[in-house]
Amino acid sequence: MEPLLVFPDPAPPELAQALDLSGYPWKAVADEMTAKRDEPDDGWAGAIVVADADPEAAFALCRGIRKGEMPLEPLLLLVNGTQLGELEMRDELFDDFCLTPFHPRELEARVKHLFWRAGQGTRPELVQYGDLVLNLETYQAAIGGRPLDLTYMEYELLKFLASHPGKVFTRETLLSRVWGYDYYGGARTVDVHVRRLRSKLGEEHAGLIQTVRSVGYSFGQSRWGL
Repeated sequence: MEPLLVFPDPAPPELAQALDLSGYPWKAVADEMTAKRDEPDDGWAGAIVVADADPEAAFALCRGIRKGEMPLEPLLLLVNGTQLGELEMRDELFDDFCLTPFHPRELEARVKHLFWRAGQGTRPELVQYGDLVLNLETYQAAIGGRPLDLTYMEYELLKFLASHPGKVFTRETLLSRVWGYDYYGGARTVDVHVRRLRSKLGEEHAGLIQTVRSVGYSFGQSRWGL
């Protein structure tokens, strides 16, 4: 998938974080000239233009994109509530808009919808359960839009459990499936990693990983809600 064009440069931290967690490649540009200079060989995948800080420059870039030699769609415009009046008579400059401050899940949904409407590529592979999102390409994880700082094995354990919600695994099974058959560590390794994961998930979400007495661990609920 080609990168998204993002304006301005540098990109707002909350936008950069949301795109990274959703797995969309992107590159920030300062103006139309930079956008043309840095355009990938196969073109930009789309554009996200933030207009709340410098609306004049943002709309100028949108006009340049729409009327120039750089065919680019879809284009998502980010504006604050006081700028809604400025969108009148400018609907040809963008395909959709989103109000700032935005929720990461809303931004992700709008970008996904725009790609679907434009018949373009799919998102990177994700594992999602409720507020938990794991990007299998970038090895990033977040819950409720909050990034999780996980070690490699913590990520692998969480990915495995979240990929099999409701299923109970013994410690021995988790050792062989996550750590590998050649790993000689004891079952306590699993307990330590589960304890760390619960701590990083936070009190509100720690219960996602459940202890099944005398058996092992399960994640979330089964398909029957038991």
